[in-house]
Amino acid sequence: MISSTTGLDLPYSLLVFDWDGTLVDSIGTIVECTRTTLTELSLPVPEDQTLRGVIGLGLRETIGVMVPECDEPTYEAIVSTYRKHWFGTFQRQTRLFTNVREALDELRAAGYALAVATGKSRRGLEGELDAAGIRDHFIATRTASEARSKPHPQMLLDLLDEVGAPPSQALMIGDTSYDLEMARGAGMRAVAVTSGGHDPAELRRFEPLTCLAGVPELPTWLATQLRTADSPRA
Repeated sequence: MISSTTGLDLPYSLLVFDWDGTLVDSIGTIVECTRTTLTELSLPVPEDQTLRGVIGLGLRETIGVMVPECDEPTYEAIVSTYRKHWFGTFQRQTRLFTNVREALDELRAAGYALAVATGKSRRGLEGELDAAGIRDHFIATRTASEARSKPHPQMLLDLLDEVGAPPSQALMIGDTSYDLEMARGAGMRAVAVTSGGHDPAELRRFEPLTCLAGVPELPTWLATQLRTADSPRA
């Protein structure tokens, strides 16, 4: 374990969070924006379960699932129309989950370094960091604009390299199997939250350390891990 600035031995030095469905209550909004986009372009609209299931992937990978054999002009039309609706209307409807800000404050005060790894674009994340007012909570961020899409581990490997943390000292927190698979590929442990796009049974297939209802439960769970690590061995 790494000694924190608070003088405590923490079970991890770096906590990496997914964004949509993990920190931000945006899954329903993304589904509605996607439905609006496909309807405007007269393209078939998949069921909500399918739309929810691809949230977390990069945009090209998401479109590949929703519109199989999508050609380049159609892809460009979908991207352009989605961004028109997202930045024009839907992005303003997203909010941090209740008590997430307080949880992040508590984790920082305990000495954890925080980061973000998201399938959003860089433009999308930057706008939402500012809107949520939590930019200064994170020492580093990665998006699908500068790294391969989840579940490829590049986002996490880049973050680990940037902050100088070994995989054994980093923890991924996410709401999808893509987050958990990405963590596994980077040699990291992961915690699942059931506040987003994938159901608990799907998340547990990837053997997270635990499944929490949401990020606000994370400080208490980590404190339990700290007490367990500090307990005398028989």
